[in-house]
Amino acid sequence: MPSLTELVRSHTDLDDDDVAWLQLIQADWQIIADLSFADLVLWLPDREGRGFWAAGQMRPTTGPTAYVDDVVGSFVPGGRRPMLDEALARGRLMREGDPEWRDHVPVRVETIPVRRGGRVIAVIARNTNLLGVRTPSRLELSYLQTAADLTQMIARGTFPLPGQRSDHADSPRVGDGFVRVDADGRVGYASPNALSVFRRLGLSGDLEGLVLADVARELVPVRQRPDEERLSAVLSGRVHGDTELAADEMAVIFRSVPLQPTGERIGALVLLRDVTELRSRDRELVTKDATIREIHHRVKNNLQTVAALLRMQARRIDSAEARAALEEAVRRVGSIAVVHETLSTAVEEQVAFDDIADRLGRMVTDVGLAGEHVRVERSGSFGELGSDVATALAMVLTEVVQNAVEHGYGEGATDGLIRVTAGRLVGRLHVTVEDDGSGLPAGFDPAASTQLGLSIVRTLVESELGGQLEIGPRPDARGTRVAIDVPLE
Repeated sequence: MPSLTELVRSHTDLDDDDVAWLQLIQADWQIIADLSFADLVLWLPDREGRGFWAAGQMRPTTGPTAYVDDVVGSFVPGGRRPMLDEALARGRLMREGDPEWRDHVPVRVETIPVRRGGRVIAVIARNTNLLGVRTPSRLELSYLQTAADLTQMIARGTFPLPGQRSDHADSPRVGDGFVRVDADGRVGYASPNALSVFRRLGLSGDLEGLVLADVARELVPVRQRPDEERLSAVLSGRVHGDTELAADEMAVIFRSVPLQPTGERIGALVLLRDVTELRSRDRELVTKDATIREIHHRVKNNLQTVAALLRMQARRIDSAEARAALEEAVRRVGSIAVVHETLSTAVEEQVAFDDIADRLGRMVTDVGLAGEHVRVERSGSFGELGSDVATALAMVLTEVVQNAVEHGYGEGATDGLIRVTAGRLVGRLHVTVEDDGSGLPAGFDPAASTQLGLSIVRTLVESELGGQLEIGPRPDARGTRVAIDVPLE
């Protein structure tokens, strides 16, 4: 299904500001669809005047749909639907007398010109499934009147309004709670759901006839209110935006949309939503995240303690071979500790591995006589990796670089360079480690090698990460090349 931007660029002369205006309308048109009990379709005039392209569609959550299939991307030639042509040409709302019949369903169609900066840039068709129409209740009449006010604002070019968009994750919807206030902020009508929310806040009577901002102040203690000026502005409908109130472990979001169908503000639509459970889950997630970070911090501390104990043990061993084995164990434990240290400060279980790779390179070359003459340089980026992948890859990188330092450069070596190259392609991470050392010994077979470090690398890459490992001489110069390819999913 093509996007709005793609359709605009392919078939219209609309500019970027026009697209931004249409996107603002689409961000809020779920409200209009729900208030109208109708489907909305955004039609864009073709640049050559041949007809209209459907660039957006919204179904109501308050009534039956008038469209079984999606129409976005479809084209209607000029004259096929005269109301679209008339709304574009005249710049006013159009409504036909007789309904259309679609799939044996009568549909009433209205067209709303979308005005911006004194010109009509698009047309919105409002399609109402008449099979769902019955004698309207007071709630439905309030919905329809508010929808009529908003559509007049679209036709006049005064809607959308700057402020909070309704496509925000926790923004209230029409069905959550609907309140209509007049120009003084006094409630003219409140839906049953809205009244229920206020009852849970502590209201004992009805809302109708009361000033909504005053009611909120009486029900919510001063210490739990947001900025008083913001509270009054939103609940009285003077601004387009939202605010949140909390009282006795209950949280409610309010969002206001000022109504000015003729240019002067006549009141506002105020939507509200009880987000108590949502806020409770947010607090639980914050607590869990903090706990996980603390666990990573403690694991890092424990690993550093283990490394310190191994280092102390190594100093008390006379055997050079045993001391070297313990020092290798210290490096392996340290590489894991680096990952957990990074995770202890991360918001999510993802780590930016570039910094870890650079630290591991410094850690390896800072130890040992050969490492004093070797530099590790990185090019490309590993990107962000999950904790499991990062831990395994940290050990792999440590082993590969350590092997390059240990076997590629002797104690009498001068300057050496180990280059680590990383990149992502088609859902996989590709890493190469190349050195300019003495290279692999004659007759060396990586598959038959019994070295502990190489066995660790092969097990982690092939079994733990599900990747591939290649070890061989550099094709264009002296030294060794290790290639690692692992999936990212």
